[in-house]
Amino acid sequence: MRLYSLSVLYKGEARVQLLKTASDVSTFNFFQRSSVQEFMTFTSQLIVERSELGSRASVKEQDYLCHVYVRSDGLAGVVIADNEYPSRVCFTLLDKVLEEFSRQVNRVDWPSGSPATISYAALDGYLSKYQNPRDADPMTRVQAELDETKIILHNTMESLLERGEKLDDLVSKSEVLGVQSKAFYKTARKQNSCCEIM
Repeated sequence: MRLYSLSVLYKGEARVQLLKTASDVSTFNFFQRSSVQEFMTFTSQLIVERSELGSRASVKEQDYLCHVYVRSDGLAGVVIADNEYPSRVCFTLLDKVLEEFSRQVNRVDWPSGSPATISYAALDGYLSKYQNPRDADPMTRVQAELDETKIILHNTMESLLERGEKLDDLVSKSEVLGVQSKAFYKTARKQNSCCEIM
């Protein structure tokens, strides 16, 4: 799971303006990095241009997903991630970034702004923080912990069932237990068999 780009743009009436962007192209060949960054910027602008105000969308391009959120005031965000990265986490990130951006950067600067003139330095921090969705997003963390607990519980139940089968063998081979004790154990085992987990 990987995030490659996080961009904030403004969708004006005439054109889409890139306000700020952060990218992580470290997984690409050194000589291709600038081209990849240009392509991600172009794709982000194109997707925002073709999206309606007040909309969210995810666009698949080869092995990548581009998640876009265009607010009704024209402020937009685009996250480019791989196919495995959870969409819900991307949209949570976009909500958070756009809300913070709109509080820190004056709205009058949006239509004429550019990455050089807009002072908003949090994008790189968000891009690195959200590289691992489990660390950044509480819901993803809880889901991962639930999955781990489920695996542990399943393993525990399997070992418990194995122990129960071994206990059956021990009871049947036991010379110390009387006939009544063995009968009681078998009856109890039959009564409890309705609760077995398969």
